Amino acid sequence: MTHPFIGLTGTNCAGKGETAAFFISRGYGCRSLSDVLRDRLRAEGLEDNRDNLIRRGNELRREGGPAVLARLVMDGLRPPAVIDSIRNPAEVAYLKSRPGFILLAIDAPVALRFERSRRRGRDESAATLEEFVRKEDEERGSRPEAQQLDACIAMADALVVNDGTIEELHRKLEAFL
Repeated sequence: MTHPFIGLTGTNCAGKGETAAFFISRGYGCRSLSDVLRDRLRAEGLEDNRDNLIRRGNELRREGGPAVLARLVMDGLRPPAVIDSIRNPAEVAYLKSRPGFILLAIDAPVALRFERSRRRGRDESAATLEEFVRKEDEERGSRPEAQQLDACIAMADALVVNDGTIEELHRKLEAFL
């Protein structure tokens, strides 16, 4: 096992889920910071749409500090494991304190990501490419309690551009096993 923990950050619909599935198929466990939020939203009787995920994540960071989701996701997680949906630099810093942790940033061109969002059928709160870009701009802020995708991507150990087929993505990911 080269990396006991592999973190995933990146833009919406870039292929983080497919990347996680690749590592899972090779024996890695997986926990997502978004799943922590989805569980909380369901417990509160709220929809797990993108707007609610962002809002609840920001609230939890204000209440428990900017690394709270990373701490929650690591509770009971055993290596090897993928940690998906890292969106705040404090989460990255907390996870990088784990021996052998690496962070992969997954990205793809925005028009391709928008098309993927439409195909996957989740409520992304964006019916047009312009709305998709506007929503993404909200995730690129600098408030400590907010999502800070650009800062997380800058902290990554490697950038994987997912602009081709699934097979091409898998070939790129093989290098990290």
